[in-house]
Amino acid sequence: MGRVINTDKPGKRRNQQMRTCAELLRRLSQKQKMDTDSKDMLALLAFCLRDITDGIDESTVAWEKRDYWVKAEEFRERWRWTHQLGVELEALIVDERWDDVPATLMKLFPYFSDIKVTKFTRNQSLWQNAHARLMDDLRAG
Repeated sequence: MGRVINTDKPGKRRNQQMRTCAELLRRLSQKQKMDTDSKDMLALLAFCLRDITDGIDESTVAWEKRDYWVKAEEFRERWRWTHQLGVELEALIVDERWDDVPATLMKLFPYFSDIKVTKFTRNQSLWQNAHARLMDDLRAG
């Protein structure tokens, strides 16, 4: 039997989520008003930030096994914004404070400035019903 190689590493997932976030921010910046589609995109953005946050500890496990505690902690610190802004975004969605969303999105833009979106590669089906899923998820737990 051959070796099983896991190609779904946290870094790869993080890069995919970052690309998705960059595209969502670009699409949201083109919206004139908050509609159902915008709410779904915001919810998917919150899910992506949550997934990035979850992958940070997974990424640092190897460093901690080798006693690279400082490197692991620096990495966590560099990505701490994902948790902070993700929680802030979720609170805005739950409380339906749509007027406060642009300020939070502006806080996110600098973290995605190095990702060039010349062509949208994420399909609209990716965020359809994300708002309902997020609300159900937050009620459950």
